[in-house]
Amino acid sequence: MPLQRRVPKFGFKNINRVEYKALNLDTIQALVEKTNATVVDIDALYNNGLVSKTDLVKVLNRGELKAAVEVKAHAFSKTAIEAIEKAGGKAVTL
Repeated sequence: MPLQRRVPKFGFKNINRVEYKALNLDTIQALVEKTNATVVDIDALYNNGLVSKTDLVKVLNRGELKAAVEVKAHAFSKTAIEAIEKAGGKAVTL
């Protein structure tokens, strides 16, 4: 049997890929209602069990944000930034 048929085939894994932990606005709203926080950062998310210490967090626009909070994360979607600023808050990229 030829060598190319004897050797098993494996897929490609991009070593430069950055994986984010997705976090939606409805989760942030539930966190604010639970803790009455004005600033939601990585430490607040970690203390409430939503992310781990080494996760990179990206905020997405599912749900509705009613509270004016300052959200600190590694990345934001454009619509999430608009929704946070519409509610009177601020989106800060780390």
